[in-house]
Amino acid sequence: MNATAINPAKLEAFVMRAVNDLSASYGGAMISIGSKLGLYQAMAGAGPLSASEVASRSSCAERYVREWLNSQAAGGYVDYHALSDCYELTPEQTLVLADENSPVFIPHAWSAAASLWFDEEKTLHAFRTGTGVAWGDHHGSLHCGVAAFYRNGYRGNLVANWLPALNGIVDKLHAGIAVADIGCGHGHSSILMAQAFPNSRFYGFDAHAESIHTAQQNARIADIAEQVNFDIATAVSYPNHRYDLICFFDCLHDMGDPVAAVKYAAQTLAPGGTVMLVEPFAHDRIEQNLSPISRAYYASSTTVCCAHAISEGGKMVLGAQAGEARLADVFRKAGFTHFRRAAETPFNLIFEAQI
Repeated sequence: MNATAINPAKLEAFVMRAVNDLSASYGGAMISIGSKLGLYQAMAGAGPLSASEVASRSSCAERYVREWLNSQAAGGYVDYHALSDCYELTPEQTLVLADENSPVFIPHAWSAAASLWFDEEKTLHAFRTGTGVAWGDHHGSLHCGVAAFYRNGYRGNLVANWLPALNGIVDKLHAGIAVADIGCGHGHSSILMAQAFPNSRFYGFDAHAESIHTAQQNARIADIAEQVNFDIATAVSYPNHRYDLICFFDCLHDMGDPVAAVKYAAQTLAPGGTVMLVEPFAHDRIEQNLSPISRAYYASSTTVCCAHAISEGGKMVLGAQAGEARLADVFRKAGFTHFRRAAETPFNLIFEAQI
């Protein structure tokens, strides 16, 4: 390499970018530890606390807690008060790190990130051979991390914003309709809707048996097992109950044949029925998706979404950054004549489709 071609300032800037990313990966482990040990919860709403006080409130060893607190302060995840040698979790940090019901609560996302390392050998093999990796073949931290991360986003938006953005759906749900939740995972989306609309009946389907078992447990805990039914089924094999609403929550892009899945939805819709499609936020062009959120989605797409679609035959491997134009084309090919963006968040696009 010609050393004269290297711009020292650009090199230093790029090295520091890589170091920042390395620091963030270490920080993710610290966030997961803090969440699982209740360290953030111990600090929430308490004002400035000494390391000893945080240790006492969380029943953890002070020396470990002090070092953890310093890592948090260095990353801007807690505030440090030098004069009093105390640490404080601000109200904004509390929403992100300590409040499990907050729509921006994020610690569980690091479980999904950890799965990328656990499954690295499988990903390397997939790259070298072109074979797929099915959802169920990933480390269990992926399933738990994804379900918990999306649960809070759904909790903050699904009933309050997304369903009202669909034409006439809220009135139908209040009156009582049949709803299918395809690729339901741990069932959080179905349960949230069932709690909000007790007159409607909800059917959750997923091909992953362990997720369905967890969804059934979650329904019993929520005391709505009579209103929600969870069964093992693929996107082209679930029972036809003539659904007034069929939902795909962050799953259509994972499927090996999304057109077939949408065609099957068309066959099982009641007359005048609606499909709600929720997908990761993405623009249509790569150069529009060069952002931190897209970076995370592309990484997940590389290791999980595309890998699963390929494991199912990969007739159309959309990936997690498909964008509105490609998604609209899937529905057009499946025979839908109406497709519109109904809502959006920084993390999701929400579409309404009808025959």
